[in-house]
Order: sequence, then C-alpha cells, then structure tokens
Amino acid sequence: MATLLNIHPENPQNRLIEQAAQTLRDGGLIAYPTDSCYALGCALGNKAGIERIARIRQLDSKHHYTLMCHDFAQLGQFVNVGNSDFRTIKSMTPGPYTFIMKATKEVPRRMMHPKKHSVGARIPQNATALALVEAMGEPILSSTLLLPGDEDPLNLAEDVIARLGNDVDVVIDSGVPGLVPTSVIDFTGSEPEVARVGAGDVSRFGEG
Repeated sequence: MATLLNIHPENPQNRLIEQAAQTLRDGGLIAYPTDSCYALGCALGNKAGIERIARIRQLDSKHHYTLMCHDFAQLGQFVNVGNSDFRTIKSMTPGPYTFIMKATKEVPRRMMHPKKHSVGARIPQNATALALVEAMGEPILSSTLLLPGDEDPLNLAEDVIARLGNDVDVVIDSGVPGLVPTSVIDFTGSEPEVARVGAGDVSRFGEG
C-alpha cells in the first residue's frame, strides 16, 4: 500500500518533501498535486517508472509525457525555446499550461514523441510540486492522473489511495489541487497551436 504524506500546501515541510524526493530517486512512482489536478511522477531516467505510468493510464507510444520544471531556466535546459516563443512562454509561467516543444539531448528518448522528438514541459503554480522539483534538482517526468474510463482526473488524495493504493509508492496529500487539466499549447509548428483547452486562458491564441 502506498505511503500517504500529509504536506502543508503553502509551507511544505522539508522532511516530507525530501522523503518523497528520495522515493523518486530510488525508482519509485508517486502521485502528487499540481495546480491542475493530480499527476503521476517518476525520475527522468526511470524506464520502469515510465512503463508503470503507461500501464496505469493505458497510454500508447505517442503520448507526450511532461517535464515538471521548477523555473524557466530549468525548462530551457530540456526543451528548445525559440526566440519568437520566449516571451510568450515566460509570460505564462508559472501556471496551468503545458508546452509541447522539441526536446534537447538532456531528455531520455523513451519519453519523447517517437516521430516529432518533442516533449511536454511546464512550471506549476503549486508550492508542493515546486518544492519537490527543487529537491530533485531536475524535472520530474509526469502525466496527468486521468484513469482509463474516467472523464475527469483525480483530485482528492483519498480517491487516489482508493484507486491506486497498490500501484504507486507514495501519495501526497497537500490540499485540493486544481480540478481541470492544463491547457496544452504545441510550439513545434510554424505557429503555436492549442492542442487542448484546459485550466489556463488560451484566448491569446485565438481560442478559449
């Protein structure tokens, strides 16, 4: 059964953040809150962790996994941000947005889109998620906790424990996160394209 960590949503306890980070370093899989519902997360190079996420969510090879980053500088190490997109993306972070961009060599190939060599990246507006990424010193490979057959992602720790208590190693309870998945903007083409309308305002892209 997964370990439940009760972490303060505004002032995360360092000891508990470090416990969750150590689980990730040790090859574990966690469920943690963001500013847009719960996410499943594992360490970047954790092949078995990616396979566990894919199995839980029944994902195919074309799924865009997300790099949960701490700040814009870290995000820029793992994705190629063009000059024309720099200001747009920076003005939207932190926030409930996932940006699809070409991955750099720092990203394991198994988490890239097989043909586009792209990956999702985001900076959440959530103290617990940011503290966890900071403790790791690198992005957390993540995917929205939307289970097969469900219309909405999970957003309560008790529901995560009930549904996935035997499938993940740690569940973080840090208050109720956002209820809606991120908006997804694809920057791999000639113009930014809204791939999914979610929690964030996308009206600047002519949608929303």
